[in-house]
Amino acid sequence: MENPQSSLAGRVILVTGAARRIGRGIALRLAREGARVAIHYNTSEVEAHEAAEQCGGAALFRANLENVSEIERMFADLEERMGSLYGLVNNAARFSRRDPLEMTEQEWDFMLSVNLKAVFFCAKEAALRMRKAGQGRIVNISSLGGIRPWAHRVHYCASKAGVIMLTRALAKALAPEITVNSVAPGVIPFQDIDAEGLSMIDDTPAQRGGTAEEVADVVVYFLKSSNFVTGQILAVDGGLSLR
Repeated sequence: MENPQSSLAGRVILVTGAARRIGRGIALRLAREGARVAIHYNTSEVEAHEAAEQCGGAALFRANLENVSEIERMFADLEERMGSLYGLVNNAARFSRRDPLEMTEQEWDFMLSVNLKAVFFCAKEAALRMRKAGQGRIVNISSLGGIRPWAHRVHYCASKAGVIMLTRALAKALAPEITVNSVAPGVIPFQDIDAEGLSMIDDTPAQRGGTAEEVADVVVYFLKSSNFVTGQILAVDGGLSLR
């Protein structure tokens, strides 16, 4: 039987952190699918405007995701400007390296405030609106770091492991109208990749890094899938999680 949600044409989908990197790749792919893309950004204003233009004039929404009040304002603004929300891609995240025995409370909170806390509150605001519409799709971008431990990125790994369990718990809480799934990218290299990232590529069975487009492929799959696909975590990592 054909899935009635198999087309994203005309559907409103918000991508957080969509000005750069993976988020931008996802936004561009959704625009090609015919979705009405909403681009969230915080400080990357120039890049956000470029991404919006590349998406054919996507709507822009600025918010500091550390602040729940700004998240709430963003979703209210989106609903007023664009109408019913169908999809949310929780992509915005921070990434840093730190010796865990030198970690400060500020550094810990800096990481988890956006990587985990904001993911929940964005999902909450999205789900409140999706419930009214009777359907919705949430896709959380987690990470290989939520599956595989990295000694000098303890705070990052903890945040992304939290996203994975949050995805599973929300999938149960929001069923059957709303699905919640997660994509866990491996090494997706950009111009500033460091020696550690290059070493991980060497360990990847596919013998290369991935691309934002490959992550976007799986995001689109989850957004188009029926409500029989929920609570799932799909690693897009070239097999690195098997090591």
